[in-house]
Amino acid sequence: MSGAGDGLPDELGPDEPGADEFPLNAGDSGTDESRPRAKKAPNAFRTISEVADELHIPQHVLRFWETKFPQIKPLKRGGGRRYYRPDDILLLRRISDLLYIQGYTIKGVQRLLREGGGQLSDNIPPATAAERAAAEVEQADVGPSTLELRSPAPIADPDEAGRLRALLRHSLDELVALRAMLD
Repeated sequence: MSGAGDGLPDELGPDEPGADEFPLNAGDSGTDESRPRAKKAPNAFRTISEVADELHIPQHVLRFWETKFPQIKPLKRGGGRRYYRPDDILLLRRISDLLYIQGYTIKGVQRLLREGGGQLSDNIPPATAAERAAAEVEQADVGPSTLELRSPAPIADPDEAGRLRALLRHSLDELVALRAMLD
């Protein structure tokens, strides 16, 4: 399953770290719903779908970030399948925080990586107002699939919050009614 120099051990015993990274039998796809899924070891490689689920980031965004941040280097196997190392996941989590929470742009994170020698320290201050404004424009250009990952701004006006809550409740009621029509 693995070859020389690909970073994966050739054979994994059941008690070795990483033994649950890949199915033990060639025919075992791991999709049998009747068996409980084994929890992976902390140092196990993760697929792109596992990383996307864990970080709440769409897979296409992870692939896009690979083009923007050369420090993200998942192991690519046959058919282009990606396997992310624990360090890759930590870096992706930090990039996500800087982009979606702290308000940096992609260029801003690239600059931080350059200045940090390819590393992102834990004490990076939040983005400046100018950086946040540029990030807003950048997010609008990227599209709605990544915009929905950001937390909404808190609503200060209680009347507005109540109005929005009522609108959401009405929308939910309509969706429930539509679903009932389909069933």
